[in-house]
Amino acid sequence: MTKEIRAKTFKSGNSVALRLPKALGIKEGVEMKVREEQGRYVVEPVEAPKKKIDLSFLDGRTAGLKPLRPKDREIEARELDWTGKFLKRG
Repeated sequence: MTKEIRAKTFKSGNSVALRLPKALGIKEGVEMKVREEQGRYVVEPVEAPKKKIDLSFLDGRTAGLKPLRPKDREIEARELDWTGKFLKRG
């Protein structure tokens, strides 16, 4: 269902403004973007930036975990088992 509401533009400072009726359900303070498409104006809300979680207070630490020693970081070279021949059968 499409809502059609008529409104007139008005001068606001050095700009032309359009007041959007409350009936459209747009909340105050929402940043909007306007673009022209084939002689029509499309007005839509700007997507809010995704919130990030600040984990900087962890400083690389997690309770109960200790950093790996250099010798524990070494990985043994081994053949990859693509066929399952190393799986125990039994």
